[in-house]
Amino acid sequence: MKRAFHWLFPHPLLTLLLAVVWTLLQNDVSAGMVVFGLILGVIIPRITAAWWPDSPQGFRVGRMIAYIALVIWDIMVANVEVAWIVLTRPNSKLRPTWVVVPLDLRQPEAITVLAGTITLTPGTVSTDLSSDGHSLLVHTLDTDDPDAVRDEIKQRYERRLKEIFV
Repeated sequence: MKRAFHWLFPHPLLTLLLAVVWTLLQNDVSAGMVVFGLILGVIIPRITAAWWPDSPQGFRVGRMIAYIALVIWDIMVANVEVAWIVLTRPNSKLRPTWVVVPLDLRQPEAITVLAGTITLTPGTVSTDLSSDGHSLLVHTLDTDDPDAVRDEIKQRYERRLKEIFV
């Protein structure tokens, strides 16, 4: 029974998410739209299941919720900081820098979340992952201390992700 359920719903949370997103995108919460959303939510994960990696082991949901709250706060603060830089500093005074961040993370999902976090935070963009997956190349809009940027990424984000993806 469990095997049949897993075959039909290889990613049950994705099924639910797709159904909800479909219904919200339609701007019409009717029985037909919900049923069609559920049909899409079953078909799409089933068709793409062969290309999905195994789900991470030891994922801590509670810590991820706290991490998401931290990232949202950091995005809001960085928006204000970047707006201030753009409005008050001429381009000639900006100090853009490339920073190599060595990674202790090894799980692809954790590295992806870290790279996404860096990119979502205004003023920084993760641009490349080394071929061995041991370092991330990050571009910063304005900094006078690249080492401080690297240390902040490792302490503020990577450390927490190591606790989430055990």
